[in-house]
Amino acid sequence: MDIIINARNAEIHPNFREYVEEKVAKVEQFYPRARRVAVELNHERNPRQADTAERIELTVYGKGPVIRAEASSSDRYAAVDIAAGKLFERLRRARDRAKDHHRLHAEVEGQPLDIDALKSDLRNDAKPVEKEKPALKIGEAREEQLGDSPVIVREKLHEADRMSVSDALYQMELVGHPFFLFIDSQTDQPCVVYHRHGWTYGVLRLNIEVK
Repeated sequence: MDIIINARNAEIHPNFREYVEEKVAKVEQFYPRARRVAVELNHERNPRQADTAERIELTVYGKGPVIRAEASSSDRYAAVDIAAGKLFERLRRARDRAKDHHRLHAEVEGQPLDIDALKSDLRNDAKPVEKEKPALKIGEAREEQLGDSPVIVREKLHEADRMSVSDALYQMELVGHPFFLFIDSQTDQPCVVYHRHGWTYGVLRLNIEVK
């Protein structure tokens, strides 16, 4: 399993790299199919945000779903510990769910979305300046300033995965995002699932029919 560590606005000292690699190596205990773990350290220079100045993002890539966790702290080592704890819990859930994948798939496929069952499973503008930009590669991210404003826009290219709404909600929980983009396997529509409030969710669909 490869461990790739990058930093923005910060240097990666040998002691910190060793600490991260030792912590992240435990990923294979929960997710033997993991191929690569991307670790990103982002240091916030604004002194007003000193309490959360060190942000760690951990992303696991393998044969299964992408699983991600992040955390912020005044200390980068503490941020690693918090993010790793979240990541290991999501990896454990993914491992446990994979054991029952075929049974759950048979129950869900072609049936209306059962929110009660899903709850149980989930618990256990300024106009930019136009210019030529190189095409992004899959998994690649890029940040750019929005015109003369202080706004920074980050864009990233993902694979267009086909899956059911239930699987999309599950993967949204695994990466810790409030939304998740996917292609509905039944309708072939581009969709996004998102958190609303409590244990309720929404689904937005795009009509791509050419008129």
